[in-house]
Amino acid sequence: MSELYYYRAPESIEPRTLEADICIYGGTSAGVIAAVTAAKQGKSCVILETTAHLGGLTAGGLSETDFGKQSAIGGLSREFYRRVGREYGIEEEWHFEPKVAEKVMNDLARESGSQVFKRQYLQSVAMDGQIIKSLTTQSGLTVKARAFLDCSYEGDLMAAAGCSFHVGREGNQVYGETINGAQVHHTHQFDLDVSPYVIADDPESGLLPSIEAQRPQIGVGDKRLQAYNFRLCLTNVPENRQEWTAPEGYNRADYILLERYLLAGWPRSEACKKFDPLRGGKCDKNNHGAVSTDYIGGNWDFPLADFARREEIFQAHVKWQKGLMYFMATDEAVPREIREHYSSWGLTRDEFLDCDGWSHAIYVREGRRLVADYVVDENDCQNRKVCKDSIGLGSYNMDSHNCTRFVDERGFVRNEGDVQKPPNPYPISYRAIVPKRGEAKNLWVPVPCSTSHIAFGSLRMEPVWMILGQSAAIATCLALDSKIAAQDVDYAKLKPQLEAAGQILVWKPESH
Repeated sequence: MSELYYYRAPESIEPRTLEADICIYGGTSAGVIAAVTAAKQGKSCVILETTAHLGGLTAGGLSETDFGKQSAIGGLSREFYRRVGREYGIEEEWHFEPKVAEKVMNDLARESGSQVFKRQYLQSVAMDGQIIKSLTTQSGLTVKARAFLDCSYEGDLMAAAGCSFHVGREGNQVYGETINGAQVHHTHQFDLDVSPYVIADDPESGLLPSIEAQRPQIGVGDKRLQAYNFRLCLTNVPENRQEWTAPEGYNRADYILLERYLLAGWPRSEACKKFDPLRGGKCDKNNHGAVSTDYIGGNWDFPLADFARREEIFQAHVKWQKGLMYFMATDEAVPREIREHYSSWGLTRDEFLDCDGWSHAIYVREGRRLVADYVVDENDCQNRKVCKDSIGLGSYNMDSHNCTRFVDERGFVRNEGDVQKPPNPYPISYRAIVPKRGEAKNLWVPVPCSTSHIAFGSLRMEPVWMILGQSAAIATCLALDSKIAAQDVDYAKLKPQLEAAGQILVWKPESH
């Protein structure tokens, strides 16, 4: 098995300085679309990506696209799905193979003429007052630019530039919400009684890992994060399928909760969900149920960690999820019909070739989030407040995965944090992607943008990142041409440019 790297040693390059109009930190889907957009307006770009691949989760296994309402998606975001469709000879495709998505992302980056540098990790940022002058990576590459975009999932650049940010869940009272903070709902929950103790039903034996004795205070904020996982691309085509093997350091005891849940009667109909079909005889395997591919509690220090620590967290998630798939496919404690289903699927031989079929992209569902002069929150998602400076629409569920586990009043384990609540399609404010006044003047933040935890659960979808990446780049070019700060962009001038680029700024139900 090839080594699975997130934090690779920085690319070995001769230290040097580059200059460009725009420096994009994060070669995610938003970063690539931003570069294409800027190039159309004659601006030169440098893209710095921490991994060895462009496209982020879009090219990293999130292949059954989470989109909410397709008709809310316009501009180059919609064009991406049309380009993927053309690879299959159809008008557009939303359920695609990762290798096809990465090809399209690479094609787009190449068309933009951008200089692309992979395996580049932020070392420092040089500021002149509130202006970012340059950034330097660990490999010794310095990029001087007139404008910068933070298109990373983690928000490293905006934090290094001194911008205000938040990590974790706000309490409901902060923004007048109802489903932020700690939440105990019925989705992805233990529907059957399972003991949380090392020795079943013996409180004196202690709790299993990642289970808390204290019960949550509903609606109260904390630093916990919704769980991460990998969106696995699997196949049941025998000649393309790899058999499941145990990860290094496999410990069957890690899956005691899962074993107990299966023995309690977790049905096949639930245990075998979320093998969502893709092109090419493949599927996108995502989390489903009380114990699944989400590594609950394993990611809490990820956003603020250095790159070496992130690598450790990445590898712990590989071990958990690969071990879970191996357990379900091979362990005699798993009911035969469930075991047969899991063993019929395996990693592919023709995807993610540099890591033997395992995704190179961990699903960072939430990292740092900018705190700007406008914060998108639950009230935006429900149209109880409506911004007047829309740069695109969100429409997916307010979707938080579980954050932790606890012991309920009856002495059984319960999950905490999962919320699934549909919004109305809602506009996203321009002010949510620029730092507050008094902070970095030449920085745009389209990915780790200014939202509450629960609103971020809706907004954090790959089509929306591409929408925001395009809108951010249009605003950046307008600011550069006008020689003004990000916070001073005139929306009356920005709006027609967004519309001309095909962005959908207002939801009109009667026309959709």
